[in-house]
Amino acid sequence: MPNGHKPDPCCLVIFGVTGDLTHRLVIPALYNLLAGNLLPDNFCVVGIARKGMTGEQLVESLMTGLHQFSARKIDDTLAKKLLSCVTCIEADPKDPASFDAMSKQLDRIEDERRTGGNRLFYLATPPNAFLPIARELARAGMMAENGSWRRIIIEKPFGTDLESARHLNHELLKLMDEQQIYRIDHYLGKETVQNILVLRFANGMFEPIWNRNHIDHVQITVDEKLGVGHRGSFYDSTGALRDMVPNHLFQLLSLVAMEPPARFDAHAVRSEKAEVLSSIQTQSEDEALKNSVRGQYRGGRVGDVEIEDYRKTEDVKPGSTTETYAALKLTIDNWRWAGVPFYLRTGKALGVKRTEIAIKFKQAPFAMFRDTPVDQLSQNYLVISTEPVEGIELQFNTKVPGPSIEIDGVEMKFRYKDYFKAEPSTGYETLIYDCMIGDNILFQRADSVEAGWQAVQPFLDAWKKAGAKGLKIYDAGTEGPEEADELLARDGRSWRKLA
Repeated sequence: MPNGHKPDPCCLVIFGVTGDLTHRLVIPALYNLLAGNLLPDNFCVVGIARKGMTGEQLVESLMTGLHQFSARKIDDTLAKKLLSCVTCIEADPKDPASFDAMSKQLDRIEDERRTGGNRLFYLATPPNAFLPIARELARAGMMAENGSWRRIIIEKPFGTDLESARHLNHELLKLMDEQQIYRIDHYLGKETVQNILVLRFANGMFEPIWNRNHIDHVQITVDEKLGVGHRGSFYDSTGALRDMVPNHLFQLLSLVAMEPPARFDAHAVRSEKAEVLSSIQTQSEDEALKNSVRGQYRGGRVGDVEIEDYRKTEDVKPGSTTETYAALKLTIDNWRWAGVPFYLRTGKALGVKRTEIAIKFKQAPFAMFRDTPVDQLSQNYLVISTEPVEGIELQFNTKVPGPSIEIDGVEMKFRYKDYFKAEPSTGYETLIYDCMIGDNILFQRADSVEAGWQAVQPFLDAWKKAGAKGLKIYDAGTEGPEEADELLARDGRSWRKLA
């Protein structure tokens, strides 16, 4: 949850207000902001809904979703106060007249709510609607800043490859300024993810050893227990690599690998993130095949849940070669990280739900212990975890109590919920609040988006050409294909065991 002043009066306009994202995350986040006294005093929410939906129906649906999805107990008085700000408007990007009418309706609502003309447009829609909506907003004059601010939030996926990302950036920047665009990634709303910057740059003990001289390699894991579920149509045209790597995993990588910014502001931080992503070595297609593993799950059991074969999922092609698991080996061509591999993995229907960054430090020499029972030291890891529990863990060696020299690995754990007693949150609170106050430090810039796609494009191209060849099948409920272990084993390394 953010700490700070109330934002300026504003109107939040949500496209896709009837969808899952709005119900599951956006409205609960707004409720949590209201509970923390961090919404503007003059505030309204305008939902752009399908034809025939009334404001009363929308409010009822949002109230039901709030009770269903909120991670904290709902105070009905507070919930009613939030939803009393909600209005419903019909608009269709295929009908320019509806956007002209919407503009007039927004003017009237803003006069009533005294929001001063400040508008935040949230595109919680399928990606193919981003440009049509943005074009109509600009054409109708709704992105023009005349004494008030106008901003737009765009959800992932931001493009499907390098070419489409460049096109989307180019077209959006013809309609509005970069500073008006907030490309949102909910992973960056996690407290522990934001804490990476503080951990690195506010502690004198870490930054001096945060380089190739002391770090052996870095592992970034985003594993999910759920299968594709009812998202077969979307997922089969997307896959694990497109869905997770250029956004979620690369955002984590950039925070771990970036150089210290000159100052803690949006321009400096985002410039360093873009710089390190552009320093990821662009691999040839042969190198991409050698340094990657792609897998697809078949039926199995994840805990008490039976998962059917991916290819039997509704709206998935029977002979689909879409990957539900991806593992990559990347290198960064700069002084700090020369020779330090970054291993990334993500997948569906795996045995453990886990999101973590594991930084493996180089092994200490143990020649001094050769005359003792010790012949091997435990591995030293700094682990930054965001799911299922947000926290930081340090693994190091210590002597076992007793008269002889015996060494064992131990863990020092910090958990946010234990230390700070924070209320549960969605991860969107900080991001929506930052949009309202105009702080885009946690949001991707156009050059960062394109640098990410530049790094994954060889893998996309190589996998497309390979087709079914090289696609590894793994059982649901396991750790993924065995070949992912071999990706590290050939370098004399192994994945950190997940619990």
